[in-house]
Amino acid sequence: MLAAWVEQLGEEIGLDMPEVFQLNLALEEAVVNVMNYAYEGEGLIKLSVDSKGQEVIFKLEDEGREFDPTQVEDPDITLSAEEREIGGLGIFLVQQFMESVDYCRKDGKNILTMIYKKK
Repeated sequence: MLAAWVEQLGEEIGLDMPEVFQLNLALEEAVVNVMNYAYEGEGLIKLSVDSKGQEVIFKLEDEGREFDPTQVEDPDITLSAEEREIGGLGIFLVQQFMESVDYCRKDGKNILTMIYKKK
């Protein structure tokens, strides 16, 4: 469902397929991170988008446990998959694909703002 939404968005704002792929991967990683860690069971996740010129601004909100993904240490990608610790690669990919990634906690909500710059 998320992938179809990202594809439709990409068409609407004129992104090429590699850009759609990057956005889909980054947003999926961000959403799955919330699904896996924010709640003990069910919870609400809100993803909104705004486009201003060359920037596409995504805001991911949840009311789960407080967690700032921007403070996670980057994984050592020089190590083989077997040598690396599990986790952290998704957040790393989000930060690689987005122009900027910012976090704040406001009114009991985690708010992750991700800005993608169109090519």
